[in-house]
Amino acid sequence: MKKIHIILLFLIGMSITISCTKNFDDFNTDKKRAVEVPGQFLFANAQKALADQYSNTNVNRNNWKLFAQYWTETTYTDEANYDVVNRNIGNTLYRYYYRDILLDLKEARRLVNLEVTEGDAAAATKQNKLYLIDLVEVYAYNQMVDIFGDIPYTEALDIENISPVYDDAFAIYQDLLARAKAAADGLDANNESFGGDDLMMGGDVAMWKKFANTLIVKMGITLSTVDAAMAKSYVEGAYANAFGPGERCEFAYPGAANSNPLFQDLIQSGRHDFVPANTIVDLMNGLTDPRLPKYFEINGDTYRGGVYGESSAFSQYSHVCDRVQAENYAAVMLDYTDLAFYLAEAAERGFSVGGSAATWYENGVNSSMEYWEVDAADAAAYLAQANVAYATAPGDWKQKIGTQAWLAFYVRGLEGWTSYRRLGYPVMNIPPSPAESANGAVPRRHTYAINEQTLNKENFTAAAAKIGGDELSTNLFWDK
Repeated sequence: MKKIHIILLFLIGMSITISCTKNFDDFNTDKKRAVEVPGQFLFANAQKALADQYSNTNVNRNNWKLFAQYWTETTYTDEANYDVVNRNIGNTLYRYYYRDILLDLKEARRLVNLEVTEGDAAAATKQNKLYLIDLVEVYAYNQMVDIFGDIPYTEALDIENISPVYDDAFAIYQDLLARAKAAADGLDANNESFGGDDLMMGGDVAMWKKFANTLIVKMGITLSTVDAAMAKSYVEGAYANAFGPGERCEFAYPGAANSNPLFQDLIQSGRHDFVPANTIVDLMNGLTDPRLPKYFEINGDTYRGGVYGESSAFSQYSHVCDRVQAENYAAVMLDYTDLAFYLAEAAERGFSVGGSAATWYENGVNSSMEYWEVDAADAAAYLAQANVAYATAPGDWKQKIGTQAWLAFYVRGLEGWTSYRRLGYPVMNIPPSPAESANGAVPRRHTYAINEQTLNKENFTAAAAKIGGDELSTNLFWDK
């Protein structure tokens, strides 16, 4: 865990060195050659930037926990009512993804490609590094497509091109799947990678292969409404080599100067901007869900969520649990729990995935319970309830899987929001004053960066027209 401190201190030191050197003409420095940061540090920095953006709850950076209706706001309720314009959140999303994550990965790839290797083992290690860079890049682009739809991809990250075209979202997905499969097939677990500079998996190549296959299942099942044959091929080819029980990819924050963003927003800031939303609390109360005390703090003698989108006095409602607010709480990026629910859906769609929908559904629920340290007997009793057991829970398979997957995705707002958009469950609340762009419903996507309307007007206009309008209510290509 000291690695993050070392990396950040290195980067700070580099910036100080560069700025100071400029002031001393006596130094024999080559002013035409920039000081380069080693590739492994840029890779690690991109991982941290990705984890920060993914897990953040600062309304200036993203609103995923609000869009998923896990939380609601206490005083300033604009974002819970889907106002994404006032704070120019689209601009912020573009900046963090393209500048802080993807550009660092691009530069890390360039530097790794320049490494001179001797011998087969060194060459294999270099190739493993390139595959890891590719997988983190695929993961980040997958998030961006699921957020916006069509985005700059093939012409992105070119500093000479300030007006990149917007690529078709489905075409991007197909390329991301191909890249993930190439990494899954090509990674060599008998050789090393980034070692301790890999802040997500500690350089464990075997686990990265499982990550790649789990990511393939995730993207593949998302495509099942668009190209069922392609989805089936990818999912069936990857699931057996994906994560197993208890396995996950996470970014472990060491605390102190490099603390979990939730700790920064909820504790360190001294602010009380959020409480759990009644959407999730009421559902969990109704199911007597044993994760309630793991997710939230009780208020008096009951768990009470603020009415979604309305002002909710902090003292009158339940609060986020201590575990989530801890400064060293790890950001889960991809998990066996996710995989199990994706495979439950795959089984319902007729894919051959080594088990029935009911089995994978139960695996998903139990995996979530284990992660949240729920007693096994309580988890079993929960699954035995008529309104939870797969055979008797209300609704069709989308309602059964969608409800439990959404509950299990708690804290990971982007996944919860995406699960709702894909499967349509659970039933969400409509806030009192939803933004006009949302058309009175939960957003189906995020609007593009406002800057694009002027800096990249022609391509922005074409992209907006192609997807059906740059609105929160516009369905993505897989949202059918």
